Amino acid sequence: HASNPDARRIEVRFPDPLANPYLATTALLMAGLDGIQNKIDPGKASNEDLYGISPKDYGRDNLLCATLGQALDALDKGRAFLLKGNVFTDDQIDAYIAVKEAEMMKVMQAPSPMEFKLYYSQ
Repeated sequence: HASNPDARRIEVRFPDPLANPYLATTALLMAGLDGIQNKIDPGKASNEDLYGISPKDYGRDNLLCATLGQALDALDKGRAFLLKGNVFTDDQIDAYIAVKEAEMMKVMQAPSPMEFKLYYSQ
């Protein structure tokens, strides 16, 4: 909170706790720097509880990726800001995507607890 109306604030919402904290924090900082360098308007500040309102009420339909696959596609397409200053390399990003795709395939090939409950148990 800043009493000066010209003051700026930064809000950081950390990703899934399973994320590598070093990679996630670095990517968040790189995204923030990219926003500053490209003068991306973050929109008006809001004091609303974003968890309590629907995306329709918020004004955007696709705020976040719904699946790991969508997130990996977005990472692959939007990697340019991560490459600035040689912080990350294409090889690092490609390797990360490959590891996560392999994990995703293992999960997709096994029945989930809900699938087991719905289809295999009585």
